[in-house]
Amino acid sequence: MSNVTLAIDDDVLKKVRKLAVERNTTMTALVRTSLEQLAAREEVQRGEVIAELRELFDNGMVNIGDKRWTREELHAR
Repeated sequence: MSNVTLAIDDDVLKKVRKLAVERNTTMTALVRTSLEQLAAREEVQRGEVIAELRELFDNGMVNIGDKRWTREELHAR
């Protein structure tokens, strides 16, 4: 497990310390849990978007078109 150093506003730090005491846990545990939940939500959202795209392609609801670009066209400035 890695350690991370954070710069946190003093007012926020006081509130989080108070929350940790009220929940009988540590600030590290609160931060770890929050980051784990953020990562999990992001993974679920990404999975939902992929599922929606697959459904659109499988049902033929997306028309990609016939246009083909050359490498030069893609990199033209």
